[in-house]
Amino acid sequence: MSVAILQRLAQMIFVLFGISALVFLIFFATPGADPAARIAGRNASPETVETIRKEFGFDRALPVQYVIMMKRLFVTQDLASYVNRGMRVAPQVAEAAPVTLSLVAGAAVLWVLGAVFVGVVAAMTRDTVIDRGLMVLALIGVSMPVYWLGEVMNLLSQSRFHDTWLFSWVPSLGYKPLFSDPVGWFKTLIIPWITLAALYIGIYGRVLRANLVEAYQEDFIRTARAKGLSPARVMLRHALRTSLIAFVTMFGLDFGALVGGSALLTEVVFGLNGVGRLTYQALLNLDLPVILGTVIYASFFVVLANAVVDVVYVLIDPRVRGS
Repeated sequence: MSVAILQRLAQMIFVLFGISALVFLIFFATPGADPAARIAGRNASPETVETIRKEFGFDRALPVQYVIMMKRLFVTQDLASYVNRGMRVAPQVAEAAPVTLSLVAGAAVLWVLGAVFVGVVAAMTRDTVIDRGLMVLALIGVSMPVYWLGEVMNLLSQSRFHDTWLFSWVPSLGYKPLFSDPVGWFKTLIIPWITLAALYIGIYGRVLRANLVEAYQEDFIRTARAKGLSPARVMLRHALRTSLIAFVTMFGLDFGALVGGSALLTEVVFGLNGVGRLTYQALLNLDLPVILGTVIYASFFVVLANAVVDVVYVLIDPRVRGS
């Protein structure tokens, strides 16, 4: 196990290096994409562009530029935005990361619990009114766009019913740090959590229900029933455990992508200055250092999530251990 984990860590480092090099080449070495001209502005003189090129090291070989860029990003952490010269990239990403992590982690807890409940209950009541009702609710959750649901939640909690007992506790849009104001942090994020989780509860619940129904046709389930095990034990001990492979795979990919910035719409609707919003603003301004920093940040969590998924496979499915 330890050897496999070390191998996975080595693969992670190699993948992250490849991603950082690829992103650097796309934004800094693509023909026609001159970062020095971008910094200088549209009407800058050739002398100004040349001065900036020498100042930032853009006149040196590409490998040297890459090493300098990575050193300024991770070691000295003095790599600054091209648009806001006083804004350093690493501290800005570090400031936005807790917002996105808080949003996605809380939503993930809700959608995992909700999806397991929906999938298990639907599978145990297969082809009944309860099963069909849960699948209809799941389909509705999948069909509602995040930005639309977020705006509806804001309309109800921030405007129409804000002065009533139902939503009077809801604070204004924004983010409050966990360690300085835990209660305010929870109140600020509970509605964004529900909004983001609604889509994934529907998707994951339907997938889990399908996997459970398929698992109940397997021989090991028939054997467990023949031994006289209770339906609940058969479900939780055997069927659910082996049906979580697809569930865990989806969770790893979705969680890594959301932490990396895919929760942009939720962040915008609820006024959360997370990594997704930071990346969006950097793309609008073509702020290359910020884009580089956020892409490397996102790739780290995607690669890490996939590595964790590989470890969880071994824990939940004995068949993987022998392969």
